[in-house]
Amino acid sequence: MRFVLASYGGRGDVEPAVVVGRELQRRGHDVCMAVPPNLIGFAASAGLEAIGYGLDSAPILDLQRKYFTCYSRTPWKLKELRSMARETEQFAADCWAAMTTSLAAAADGADVLLTGLIFEQPAANVAEALDLPLVTLHYFPCRAHGQLMPILPPPVSRMVMTVNDWAAWRGTRDDENAQRRELGLDPATAPAPRRIADRGALEIQAYDRVCFPGLAVEWAEWNETRPFVGALALESPTDADEEVAQWIAAGSPPIFFGFGSVPIGSPAETVEMIATACARLGERALVGAGGTDFASAPRFDHVKVVGQVNYATIFPMCRAVVHHGGSGTVAACLRAGVPQLILWTLPDQPFFAAQLKRLKVGAGQRFSTTTEKSLYAGLRRVLAPRYRKHARQIAPRITRPSKSASTAADLVEDFARLRARR
Repeated sequence: MRFVLASYGGRGDVEPAVVVGRELQRRGHDVCMAVPPNLIGFAASAGLEAIGYGLDSAPILDLQRKYFTCYSRTPWKLKELRSMARETEQFAADCWAAMTTSLAAAADGADVLLTGLIFEQPAANVAEALDLPLVTLHYFPCRAHGQLMPILPPPVSRMVMTVNDWAAWRGTRDDENAQRRELGLDPATAPAPRRIADRGALEIQAYDRVCFPGLAVEWAEWNETRPFVGALALESPTDADEEVAQWIAAGSPPIFFGFGSVPIGSPAETVEMIATACARLGERALVGAGGTDFASAPRFDHVKVVGQVNYATIFPMCRAVVHHGGSGTVAACLRAGVPQLILWTLPDQPFFAAQLKRLKVGAGQRFSTTTEKSLYAGLRRVLAPRYRKHARQIAPRITRPSKSASTAADLVEDFARLRARR
């Protein structure tokens, strides 16, 4: 069978689809990845054929970081916020147009089209136009449910998420209908989540149900079409793993700090803040550079800056992990049984912080307003023995990535065969 897997965003957004694509290819299927041009090399490094999907994602991810940093620090700068919002809207329109052309060509004749969460609408429209079975890959529960935030009653949570779906659709309706006309489709009459469900799509939940107690029961009517498989991760070894493991073994277990593939605004100030807070606590710090250039940051004896490391290898050796709140990093920490402190910027990240608080394995605070004092307080909190205890208790309940990949591939294969018989 031929599978086309489209995924947009940063590396963490694209990795789940790469994991599924690699497993499908291992089983002998023809697999094509559609990813941002700047991540073609990443997909190819996993041994997969890849084509460009939309525009380079690095600029828009950095713009989103700047927008939400400005929004949280200086919300009165309306002119600056409006300018960034317009730039984001134009980028989305240009990206959407580029996606339509490349994806329609790649998906023609495929057995299934799979899409990641970001920009799932254009992929859903292409699948509808080509009459292809659609699979969506969600790394957090984005469909309406009653567990958005602990402070909200479930009915209010569901209403807020439903209203947000309609608001988001109204904001992109013109661009979407332009794409639908190009594909020979009638204008959309409802948000994409409703249309995707109405077409009988398979909506794989690529996270562990233990992270959202009660969600499986709440979604009982969707059991067959919203299966939980656990988080999907490559867990690929890196050249730095052995050297980093030796550094860890030479002293006390460090606190790991990582901020994902989107560059942070002030690397030097961030390292200095980390060094000061950890010195007060008597802890060592291991800083994963990710997408940030720390070359000009100050150096400290108790702080080590490294490039990419394999989280599966390094996290179990650490006392705690401080990170940006990406779903993949959250899952890696849960598997490792270590407490977490999320320093969030983007809107979905405090959602994960709230779940960690509910599970009693971590906490969160806004990155843009974090100071040495608040970082010190947050670290003291998650380093308390009860957080380590709860993290270790949950770790055995988290699905291993190999099992998640196998289950997801089984579901995609079965879905393709079922739809082929109809």
